[in-house]
Amino acid sequence: MNVIIVEDDELMADLLETVVAGLHPAINVFKAFTKREALDLWRGKDPGLFIVDWSLPDGSGLDVLREIRGKDENMPVVMVTGRADRDSILKAAHYGISGYMSKPFSVELLHERLARMLKGVLPEDNDSESLDEMLSRKLESGLQIPTRMDVSGILGLMERAHDLSGAQLAERWQKEASLCARLLEVANRSSFRRTGEPVATVRDAISVMGVPMALSQALALALDSGSAFRSAALADRARQHQAEAEAAGVEAQKIALVLDKKALEFQTAGLLSRMGELAVLNVMDQFVQHGGELTDADIENGLRDWAQKYGNTLKVQWRLPLAIRQMTGAVHYLARGDVRQNLLVMRVAGLIAGGQTDNSECARLLRHLGLEDWLESRKQTSDTGSV
Repeated sequence: MNVIIVEDDELMADLLETVVAGLHPAINVFKAFTKREALDLWRGKDPGLFIVDWSLPDGSGLDVLREIRGKDENMPVVMVTGRADRDSILKAAHYGISGYMSKPFSVELLHERLARMLKGVLPEDNDSESLDEMLSRKLESGLQIPTRMDVSGILGLMERAHDLSGAQLAERWQKEASLCARLLEVANRSSFRRTGEPVATVRDAISVMGVPMALSQALALALDSGSAFRSAALADRARQHQAEAEAAGVEAQKIALVLDKKALEFQTAGLLSRMGELAVLNVMDQFVQHGGELTDADIENGLRDWAQKYGNTLKVQWRLPLAIRQMTGAVHYLARGDVRQNLLVMRVAGLIAGGQTDNSECARLLRHLGLEDWLESRKQTSDTGSV
């Protein structure tokens, strides 16, 4: 089912996308920022739901609604707007609005209302779609990544949002790889659109969007119906890749500090290094939830065939700085002749995080970095501390 979101505020559009994409794995989300783009998508995508803002750069959301109702009287159309007065609500109702949400809105309430509205429209299962077909479809629209965020914990933070700083949230969320990735994605879309400059750290991402929007994004991601794995086998694999990403971030940060570099960018690159695998596993779990069956071989083959494609797509989708993209990729592979220091750091971090400290490549790269004795001294310190 295709859903079209029409919203000229980039941050709000991304928040709505997170909420909608998390409702059901059969949903494909498309965004428009103008009346013209909205109508073009409506004609080309045959949507099952339209979410539209009242005020658009080239017209009104009511103009979009009026044209839709001229051809389709039944498709659900939800208006999300800052107008909360009685006259505006009545005017929207006159044109056959299905739902009306005033900004600022509750993410939890929006999730609940949309889920109730779509309950009778969405398919119960996805038996007719193969895993490869589902992976291919998701690659084109609405990529999501799993999260371990707790809804009640985020709601607690929202209650004291005025007391929280971006630095405090960044510190609290520094090991939440999926959330960090989402915040970078949203911030980079907005920042790039306004200034042409990408954002490289979670702290900067929160600074761009502000603490309230960051918390709303976290809650929307936590409410994602696909975020909690139902398949034990896929959950185990997700935990493994999540731990690998966190370890790569920690090791990269340690090496960066030794080399007197800005450690946060290296930690970020490490955290993002398994996003392709996590996104693929998330789709696999949705496939299982809706009637599909997977063997261990299916999981291995799916990760082998799709993880890199998903990872590359996400890097572009998130508008990550080229330097961060390259650093993230270096965790997995670095050409022998490539001696760029930041990439050497990330490759070493990946090898150490993967338990390959005795690997000849690891030793060679440490020599290039001038840290041939650093790893050994760290081992000795660790051994001494454990006595």
